[in-house]
Amino acid sequence: MKKAMIDIAFDLMKTKKKAVTFLKIWEEVCQIAGFTKQQEEDNIAQFYSDLSLDDRFVCVGENRWDLRERHTYHEVVVDTEEILIDEESDEEFEHEAVAEKTADEEY
Repeated sequence: MKKAMIDIAFDLMKTKKKAVTFLKIWEEVCQIAGFTKQQEEDNIAQFYSDLSLDDRFVCVGENRWDLRERHTYHEVVVDTEEILIDEESDEEFEHEAVAEKTADEEY
């Protein structure tokens, strides 16, 4: 039975000492899995999704990934209090959407 791409990545990252760029991880996974160029193209998006959703991994910035177990909670959790929301932009977007819908209904 073939090993899942994300499990190959996990095994690879256990041997690394620090975070690695997504493309470097992907190149190594493809090599181990023996992918053809077409298989690489067909699977890269799925692998990125898997990596993003797998709680064993964490993005540490600049599209570099590492094992979550190597980082403290405060290093890997984003404080949503610091995220700014531009309410004026949201209002402009809503007004544009209403205008487009009205224009579409006129036709």
